[in-house]
Amino acid sequence: MFSRHKKLKIFTGNANPALASEICQYLGVPLGVSAVSRFSDGEIKVRIDENVRGADVFVIQPTCHPINENIMELVIMIDALRRASARRITAVVPYYGYARQDRKTRSREPITAKLVANLLTASGANRVITMDLHAGQIQGFFDIPVDHLPAGPILAEYIIRSHLENVVVISPDVGGVVRARDLAERIGAPLAIIDKRRPEPNVAVVLNVIGPVQGRTAVVLDDIIDTAGTITKGAEALLDFGANEVWVACTHPILSGPAVERLDKSVIKEIIVTNTIPIPPERMLNKIKVLSVAPLLGEAVIRVHENLSVSKLFD
Repeated sequence: MFSRHKKLKIFTGNANPALASEICQYLGVPLGVSAVSRFSDGEIKVRIDENVRGADVFVIQPTCHPINENIMELVIMIDALRRASARRITAVVPYYGYARQDRKTRSREPITAKLVANLLTASGANRVITMDLHAGQIQGFFDIPVDHLPAGPILAEYIIRSHLENVVVISPDVGGVVRARDLAERIGAPLAIIDKRRPEPNVAVVLNVIGPVQGRTAVVLDDIIDTAGTITKGAEALLDFGANEVWVACTHPILSGPAVERLDKSVIKEIIVTNTIPIPPERMLNKIKVLSVAPLLGEAVIRVHENLSVSKLFD
């Protein structure tokens, strides 16, 4: 489709090569030839095996588990491309790791979301494309352009096709209200909010549900599912407050630790996620539905390459 763009090149690390291949297939361009391996002591070795001089290069690499390995692969690959005289390097980071540490909540804490932004910029990235940041203000941590893509339209389309009846969209906390409201408007449903507190990381206590849930199909929307403790307890609380059934939608299926076991035993009917993060076959459940973000990212790539507006994708 875009084979005429000889100066458009796409490379990938080891984080999600399947997504990178899908994006290339959508665009009709070959995946760049490179090798990302390890020295015997574990250091990362990157080799770019084709000419990129003067090229507009996009590196597809979500910084998911193993997060530190994938971040280092990304910045080393960017450095290699910069030293090979690429004209512009765009880091396509569908999932941006360390985003939950975006401010100091107590003394002597780091702000690692800013640190990772500094690393990407220092390595030579000229632009970043990402999806559903945990906090939108992270865009301001970069001194280079950031295209922040929402997964809401993809999730909304699937929910509409599922023909759910009497839907209410649930924000799992106050911080997710903007994201949940956008989805609610897209599918024409009311909004409700779970009022909870977090005594410690990955632990949540539901205090109340604010909004119309009685007799409705509740669709809980979040940006990530990590250990799934919060989402499964929230689902139980929604049934206690009168919801008929609970669906969950999220952009990034981290699914760490006991997440899969918790989701499998939960009252949640279906879990809608995207492929920003790959789910290993052994951690897939029948109730998990994976939607592809490759067409959205592919459109963003070609718009950046052709210097067109990315925001027009969502008008």
